Amino acid sequence: MRNINDGMKNKIIKSIAAVLAAVLLMVFGGAALAAGVSNAADPIYAAADQFSDRDMEQEANTDEAVILTVKSGEDTLITAAGVYVISGEAENAVIRVEAGKDDKVQLVLDSVSITNTNQPCIYVVSADKVFVTLAGENSLSVTGSFVSDGSSNPDAVIFSKQDLVLNGTGSASLSSTDNGVAGKDDLKITGGTWTIQAKSKAVEANDSIRIAGGTLALTAGTDGLHAENDDDDEKGYIFISGGELNITAGDDAVHAVTVFQIDGGSLTASGAEGIEATVIQINGGTISIHASDDGMNAGQKSNAYTPAIIFNGGETTVAVGAGDTDGVDSNGDIIINGGTVSVTGNSAFDYDGTAAYNGGTIIVNGQQVNSIPNQMMGGGRGGWGNQGGFGNQGGWGNQGNQGGWGNSGGGRGGRGGW
Repeated sequence: MRNINDGMKNKIIKSIAAVLAAVLLMVFGGAALAAGVSNAADPIYAAADQFSDRDMEQEANTDEAVILTVKSGEDTLITAAGVYVISGEAENAVIRVEAGKDDKVQLVLDSVSITNTNQPCIYVVSADKVFVTLAGENSLSVTGSFVSDGSSNPDAVIFSKQDLVLNGTGSASLSSTDNGVAGKDDLKITGGTWTIQAKSKAVEANDSIRIAGGTLALTAGTDGLHAENDDDDEKGYIFISGGELNITAGDDAVHAVTVFQIDGGSLTASGAEGIEATVIQINGGTISIHASDDGMNAGQKSNAYTPAIIFNGGETTVAVGAGDTDGVDSNGDIIINGGTVSVTGNSAFDYDGTAAYNGGTIIVNGQQVNSIPNQMMGGGRGGWGNQGGFGNQGGWGNQGNQGGWGNSGGGRGGRGGW
């Protein structure tokens, strides 16, 4: 926990930054969120552009499907486009896709159980796009340390170098000593029930993570959802338009380098921080965040965007722990155009740029307010009280007692503003 001197230094730095931001705003007229984004009330990404019709189909056409059975100690190798229905129980077996660059491959998992020591259970090396479609109950796990594959480092239970879609009507339980699902291009989730326990990231992708449906229960040692592209400053975004997500993370529940946008669905997030990105845009959905540090944090992680947190709709609830924490923290602007934003904590809002309250409802520590307060608001309740600690997770598969969030004890009552 930071001492009082550190806190005063931070406030002085933030005050100077706010003055500089105001001067720049007057001189230059402000910066757009990004090229082509002129109005914060407009969605940054359009849902219609994020998913194809086939992405949204939850059942495969199996009329001409190839039927395969996994076997212990053997790779199931797929080299051509088509639908493959896979079943069986095996150890140290890899479903490996090495298809052509224009091939679309659909893997229908129909009661598959694979336990590997050091390799992914599903490894997509080459294809245009691969669908992993759930039918029945499936279980995939890696129990030891992943090994490299030549120049690649496949470090997830499902690892894809190409575009990947997860869907279906069945369920899958994934357990990993590293990452759960990793995609090196776009990763989409449109259906299925996915329970993922990973010692590192539960779900990660380079270009984007897009979620339109399904039920996800993610437990991660680091980040729950993580999108980051080191080579393209405009990629590394997370888009949610539907589905039910429940995330417990050791670090960030959700981390996007560029944009986090939610238009619908429900997100329950617990972590050191709830949502972190350069731009956070809430257009709809139900969001509930419990964070021991900041609930939402918009920082300059990508030069393609100006940091901002925007509320255009939805129902957002944020609770943060006691100490030097903020419910909604932006290194740039905070804009509230609509929806309901309810924050519990010593510091409900913190922004270095400007704040605009154009509509919607703001609730701070149980009281409705008619403006966006900046930093330590007096009388705040410290965190969310007695909720128990992360508890014993009992390994990977036997969660044990998860127990909530630690003995916060209500925290300090806050200092009476400025």
